[in-house]
Amino acid sequence: MKKVFVSFDFDNDKRLKDFLAGQAKLPDSPFTMIDWSLREAAPELSWEQKAEKRIIASDVVIVLVGHNTWRARGVLKEVAMARRNGIKIVQVTSLENAKRVENAGTLYRWNWDNLKKLLA
Repeated sequence: MKKVFVSFDFDNDKRLKDFLAGQAKLPDSPFTMIDWSLREAAPELSWEQKAEKRIIASDVVIVLVGHNTWRARGVLKEVAMARRNGIKIVQVTSLENAKRVENAGTLYRWNWDNLKKLLA
């Protein structure tokens, strides 16, 4: 089972994260997802340190791509942290004309078959 860190636009796409959490609970899921969203207001440096520790403890970072994810500062920082630490990044979307997040690799269609293949 892969340990997954989920990167998403906290201000606009929390529902996407909740949907992925539901998929992680399916009996044939190849991944586990621990909700590591940082809810508390914290100084930026503290937030970055916490996020990076959580990313390093993961096997894969999944970027959930919504309408504005490509410019969400937190997502861009998390992608940079994953790159710096050699953590695999997979970005997925259910939108027709989604703009991919820079430096996060290929943008895949978000469906159950793709997730199982990408995270197996």
